[in-house]
Amino acid sequence: MTLPRTKKMVLSGAAATILLLTAACGGESGDDTSDSGSSSESTTDTAEDTSSDAATTYTAGDYAAEGSYQTPGGQQSVEVEVTLEQDGTITAVTVTPQADGGNSKQFQTKFAGGIADAIVGTKIDDLNVSKVSGSSLTSGGFNAAIDEIKDEAAA
Repeated sequence: MTLPRTKKMVLSGAAATILLLTAACGGESGDDTSDSGSSSESTTDTAEDTSSDAATTYTAGDYAAEGSYQTPGGQQSVEVEVTLEQDGTITAVTVTPQADGGNSKQFQTKFAGGIADAIVGTKIDDLNVSKVSGSSLTSGGFNAAIDEIKDEAAA
């Protein structure tokens, strides 16, 4: 069967649009199955320092907070503990998974195993974790906990 030239062009355009949309949305689908990569890659974005000489000073010590995030399976949370120096440098971090089971527990465990390598030695003000050890949703809870810790530790 031969399609008229205009129909071929329309179908080709529609197919290209669908492929582009799929590629653009594929990495941010918002469900735990998007985290299933076996990669051990870690992605952290550092905030650009726009302050002149007014760096935040922190009270050195150990801090803990719980951060929550939404998954297709419901609300999840992680417990985050960090040790800070006065200049805000993170010298130690521990993430304790709080998920009941399933994919969330698996991804939180992977995240917890890789986070120290990604952020120890980084200043807390420069931290914005987006993906660790194939887990991208857990970073939402982690970043929420870090925000609480920053507020608590600010001198």
